[in-house]
Order: sequence, then C-alpha cells, then structure tokens
Amino acid sequence: MKGCVQAALAGLLLVGAGCATTAPPPPRTGDIFLDAPAALERGPARDRVLWQYRLALAELRRGRFDAARPVLDDALLTLGGAFGPNAEARKSRRLFQAEAGKTFIGEPYERAMAYFYRGILYWRAGELDNARACFRSAQFEDSDSEQGQYRNDYVLFDYLDGLATAKLGGDGRDAWERAVQSARGAKPPPYDLAVNTLVFLDFGPGPLKYAGGEHGEQLRFRTAVSPVQAVQLRVSGQIVTVQSADDLNFQATTRGGRVMDHVLAGQAVFKATADSLGDAAILGGAILAGTSPRKSNQNEIGAGLMIAGVLGKIAAAATRPEADTRTWEALPQFLALGQFRLPPGEHTLTVDFLDAGGRAKPSLQKQITFTVPDRRDAVIYVSDQSTTPQTQ
Repeated sequence: MKGCVQAALAGLLLVGAGCATTAPPPPRTGDIFLDAPAALERGPARDRVLWQYRLALAELRRGRFDAARPVLDDALLTLGGAFGPNAEARKSRRLFQAEAGKTFIGEPYERAMAYFYRGILYWRAGELDNARACFRSAQFEDSDSEQGQYRNDYVLFDYLDGLATAKLGGDGRDAWERAVQSARGAKPPPYDLAVNTLVFLDFGPGPLKYAGGEHGEQLRFRTAVSPVQAVQLRVSGQIVTVQSADDLNFQATTRGGRVMDHVLAGQAVFKATADSLGDAAILGGAILAGTSPRKSNQNEIGAGLMIAGVLGKIAAAATRPEADTRTWEALPQFLALGQFRLPPGEHTLTVDFLDAGGRAKPSLQKQITFTVPDRRDAVIYVSDQSTTPQTQ
C-alpha cells in the first residue's frame, strides 16, 4: 500500500511539473525593424518563421526588395521541410505538444502569401520560371483543406501562372480558364503579351486569429470591413481602376474543417474525458481504500484506482488542445493586379486607394518612380501600407 501511495504522489508531482513554462520572448517595441531582428536573434526558434514573414513584408512595403529576398528564402526553406521526417516535423504530430509550441509555418493562406511575395521578387528579377513555380506553390498551399468546394481557388495565382507561361512561350490558357472559373467578381482579362509593366497591389486589413471553445481548441478568424475597396492607377497619361482579385478573409474563413481542427477537437474531448475519469477514479479509490479493512483486497483495488486516476489526470494535464493563434497580422485583405504597356524609360506611378463610393483616400496616396527596362517587365509592388515616395 505504501508503494502505491508513493506512486500516486509522484504522479501528482508530474502533473504539476507539466505546467512548467518556457522563457519569454524578447519584449516588443512596436517597431518591426527592431522587434524582428531581436526575435530572430534571441526569441524562441518556434517563432522564427513568423518573424521572417513579418520582416520580409515590412521590407517589401518600404521598397527594400533585396533585404526581403533572403528573409523569405529562409522562411520558405523551413516551410518546405515542415512535413518531413525531421525532429520538428515529428514534434508537430505529437498529441501532447501544444499548438503554439510547434514551429510556426502558418495557416494555408499565410503560407500561400509567403510564396506569392517571393514570386513577385522573382518576376522583378526576370526569373519568370521561378516566379511561376512560386505561384503554383502558393495555389498548392490552398489545397490543404478538407472541403473541395473552396480548394485551389485563388484567382491571381492561377492568372499569374498562365501569364508567366505565356511570356515564356507556352500555352497559359488552362491556368487563365481556372482563374476565370474561380473569380467571384470581375473576370480577369485575357493575356496581353505586349504588357510590360505589372503593378502588384494589396490593401485592407487581413484576418486575425483567436481561440474559441471550452478549451480554446477552436481556431477562429476575426475580420473587418476594409476602408479600401479598389485602386486607381495613373501613369504616363493612362488611368486604370483595379478591383480586387482575391480576398484573404474569404480564404481564411471558408476552407471548412481542417485536419488540425479535428485533431484539436479530439484533444479537447480527450482532455475533458480523461480529466473526469481521473477525478472519478481518484474519488472511488479513496473511498475503497478508506472504508476497507487494512491489507484487504478492496484496499489494494482502491489504491490501484487512485493510481489510475492520477495517471488519467497526468494525461489530461499533458494534452494541449489550444489552437495556435500566432498570426501574420500585417497581411492584407485584398490582392489585385494592374497592367500597362509603357515605353522603356523612367515613369512615375500615382496610386489612389478608393473607398466603397469610389472616392480616393488622400492619406493613402502613393508615388512610385520606376524604370521600364528594354527586354523584360517592370514589376512594382504597392500596398496601402507602403511608405511613400519610393523608387523601385
């Protein structure tokens, strides 16, 4: 009996030990160009990709494309190996590993955007084959959903896949047709190979994550109405109004049940059930042990039930059903593309972000100076969060 009690007490100590915490990340200042390097140098390794995503996008929005490129490359290298046989990949499949304790790679829409931004950088460098591979990878990330109704339905990724194929001398019609079928608003235009200036646009507040459910096991998304609904582009006497092609809020909230949701829900049920059974076993064992004669069989059975109850409590305490709410919070809501035929040389692009009534928001106007080269496309990236003026 003495040994049984000691075992039960040891189990209770293990439950307490399971609540140990890790060292906190470096304090945040609110300046991404201070916070990201500090987090990458001294923060938890599990958050490294998230901070790389954040830093790369911040660099893009101030026109520092050379600085964004290696950061995105490193993040995508980790993303590419996330589901492999390495130790971190195995950790991501453990039942008793908290979601927020795993290496962050992001939800499908976040991973897709990392590939999308890298594709823009490849197109800027004239590497259309690599750009196309990135857009295809971005579309592939969207296939990580159970509901086929919303699988692979980004308009812009397919459209750019076909445009790159056409410019490389191939047939991009299949990709264009997929883009047309996926469009929920204006249909994308047919390809014009004389277009030599691409303006990649993003705007509006993107989705944010939060946890719901009894144990915080349900990953949910909070969305907001964008104050910007369209964009007007003015360059060299041409004026074009561009509507959004894709909506990240839609992508985040309409993927249906995910495998990870099912696993989290399973953990939550297991946690509640195991915890309840543990309480019942401990209580029942204590009653049997306390009311039975000394050294009786009931005494031993009661002690055994107490141990089983403690083990159930240990399992419940170790199960971590909480959803991972770490978020690439700077992502936009809308993606859009503007296209121009321009003569080689220097140009100035004026970008006005329009509200639902078609009125420009003066505080968001951007000025971009760029050069159209002789034998390849000029590629401009502009966000409603970009610094201005810029030279790209």
